[in-house]
Amino acid sequence: MPSEFAGVIFDLDGTLTDSAPGITACIAHALARHGLAPADPATLTRFVGPPLRESFAELAGGDPALVAGLIAAYRERFAGVGLFENTVYPDVAQLLAELRRAGLPLAVATAKPGVYARRILRHFDLAGAFCAVVGSHLDGRRSDKPALVGEALRRLRLPAARVAVVGDRLQDVAGARAWGATAIGVLWGYGGVEELTAAGADHLCQTPLELGRLLLPA
Repeated sequence: MPSEFAGVIFDLDGTLTDSAPGITACIAHALARHGLAPADPATLTRFVGPPLRESFAELAGGDPALVAGLIAAYRERFAGVGLFENTVYPDVAQLLAELRRAGLPLAVATAKPGVYARRILRHFDLAGAFCAVVGSHLDGRRSDKPALVGEALRRLRLPAARVAVVGDRLQDVAGARAWGATAIGVLWGYGGVEELTAAGADHLCQTPLELGRLLLPA
């Protein structure tokens, strides 16, 4: 049976790769560098996915100068070490290969700066699966998911109604709904059933194999 979708836009963190170890370690590094209360990295996974500036604004009480300093300290560690403290989820590479064999164009839309997203995808040999990789700018521009998904749709040149947006957080669902795309929430990431259901996800998938069956019906 042909797929009802003409293309798929994927989130990166918590969807294609388990990036929490590197992200949380870099957040903890930034907090320690600025003398803030030590943070247990296990408590910081809720900041995996949303734009970094939003997360640090919450942690810094909204102080713009402190937010800027925290971001600089975060990137100090992330650019050389943290971005590769990361693993591809089981069966994700197989899923991407199957979608490409079926002729579906794929894109990535991530709040992570595009320069880092492309390095991560190349490092894990996933870059070749994607026609477009859309990330934020280092200065924080284009970091909200509706803007990112909109740019990915523009590059794919596909009608939103025929595109699935796949991600693990409420921001991914919001990005899909802003354009009338189908929002598919994945449960192996960091959002969970309650968050994704409340956000209005059209479908939830437990595993990449289940996602593949939804995107490519037999």
